[in-house]
Amino acid sequence: MDKQQKHIMLNQGLDLLNQGLKNLKGDRACSKEPKEHPESILEEIEEGYVEVDLKGNTVACNSSFCKITGYPKEELLGLNYREYMTEAMAKRVFAAYNKVYRTGVPNKAFHYEIIRKDGETRIIENSISLLKDYKGHRIGFRSVVRDITERIRTEEELEKHRRSLQAIFRSVKDAIITVNDRMVVIEANEATNSICGIPPENITGRIFTECSFRCDKICHEVLKNSLEKKVDINEYKIKCRHRDRPEQKVVVTSSPLLAEDGNWMGTVLLIRDITRLSNLERELSERHQFRNIIGKSKKMQDIYALLEDLANLDTTVLITGETGTGKSLVAKALHYGGTRAFKPVVTVNCSALPESLLESELFGHVKGAFTGAIKDSQGRFYAANGGTIILDEIGDISPTIQLKLLRVLQEREFERLGESLPIKIDVRVIATTNRDLKEKMRRGEFREDFYYRLKVMEVRLPPLRERSEDIPLLVNHFCGVFNRKFKKNIEGVSEEVLSAFMNYDWPGNVRELEHSIEHAFILCHGSVIGIDHIPLEIKEYSFPKKSSQRRKTIQGAEEILTVLEKTDWNKAKTARLLGIDRSTLYRKIRKYRISKPPERM
Repeated sequence: MDKQQKHIMLNQGLDLLNQGLKNLKGDRACSKEPKEHPESILEEIEEGYVEVDLKGNTVACNSSFCKITGYPKEELLGLNYREYMTEAMAKRVFAAYNKVYRTGVPNKAFHYEIIRKDGETRIIENSISLLKDYKGHRIGFRSVVRDITERIRTEEELEKHRRSLQAIFRSVKDAIITVNDRMVVIEANEATNSICGIPPENITGRIFTECSFRCDKICHEVLKNSLEKKVDINEYKIKCRHRDRPEQKVVVTSSPLLAEDGNWMGTVLLIRDITRLSNLERELSERHQFRNIIGKSKKMQDIYALLEDLANLDTTVLITGETGTGKSLVAKALHYGGTRAFKPVVTVNCSALPESLLESELFGHVKGAFTGAIKDSQGRFYAANGGTIILDEIGDISPTIQLKLLRVLQEREFERLGESLPIKIDVRVIATTNRDLKEKMRRGEFREDFYYRLKVMEVRLPPLRERSEDIPLLVNHFCGVFNRKFKKNIEGVSEEVLSAFMNYDWPGNVRELEHSIEHAFILCHGSVIGIDHIPLEIKEYSFPKKSSQRRKTIQGAEEILTVLEKTDWNKAKTARLLGIDRSTLYRKIRKYRISKPPERM
């Protein structure tokens, strides 16, 4: 029961008591003086109780009222209310009592200040009602009084604190948005307008995901994921693609919102604009890493920029490159860097399954569709709905599967095996291959229409031999990985090993480098990986045994050109066959002005 209800019940009780007194007969009942309530009833009332006549003089009160005013009862009786308040306050009190007198309507919870006998100022809450005799004549007023000084002062302090927090909230440069468990926006600060382009008053009280933002709404997925899983998501970098600021980049952090009792009540989203900082970082230094992709070479910088442009688009992407160049890493970087980051990502190895099983794996089947189909299967496309499907080694699929995939790419629908009902899907397709699809297309092994529909955007990953300047970075990265895996503390590789790595041709690309370092970690029991710890083929390739081939001198440009043509212009292999360092070969090529002849059609 709250305080207001207590007041109402107390007044109702007093009304019933007065009604009983009106019904009493005799001279006492006929008296025009205010009725005197039984002391036992008045003293049991926790709140202060006072009756005054029409002039404002006290005619009755209880001990609680005496405690509030600081006056003993004998001094209060006959005392006018003007004696324990200021003149200005007395005018307010008179106006309140006068309104009750004129209208007959009680005044509930009227606040004003009194001055106690000891001079202390207190704030009281007064509920005023008319006092009538048995004939219904108005003879005075009765009041239920409560000292609310501490409550008011606490509220004032809280209000002051709230205003201070609001000032801080408004002045923060990061956008702050809080939502409840139903995604309804509780509050948003002014920075929401400058960063998101929407005034806070336009989203407060509305469902966050239904608000009209002028961007790709990637932060919606961050907030929903944090809300559903009740977990922190820290510093998730996204490119907003805001219509007014297309280059805007932000860092998003989302955390569960807890009440004072520790119960979960919603989520707070913080959005920080890092556009200028990101641009400065790019101008000042090259990026050595993009998500899990390592490299600082010019070719890798170009790929990073392209991946940023493609991440938030739903367009189909074809990733090409030799085995071991990191095509799967690039595919996942595209998924996790875009709007579908918190949706499913499904990978299908197209080269690992025969045609009949691959079709069922991709599109699913109904029970009895083929021998062994003992129950329904939804398929990988259905599992990836809303997210991304990665079709690994797409160059190995048959023309029949190509045709079915072409329909999926064009119509965004498919049919399960044994069923004619089309299923609509929302899936981004990313395909990878190490095959030359143009050559396969010329041989009739790859459909031309499927090739061009698949290759909306191509990301070509260079082999490791074309970005040898990235090898030291990759070596350091893999050393850190295997230190954690094998619980070792190897500092790195020796200069001799690094030189061998730099001279090696790396036919297996980054994967081969990774396995080579893992091989070395198994053999190395010291703090530095030496030449004896690396695989034999790398050691023999970079440091062949001394022979006449190693010692012979170069006769001239003709011999260099012959070896270059023999190795299909692979400079690392040419240097090894000539018995010279690769840097020496480059100097000779420049000296003799040797260039690769143009290819003939």
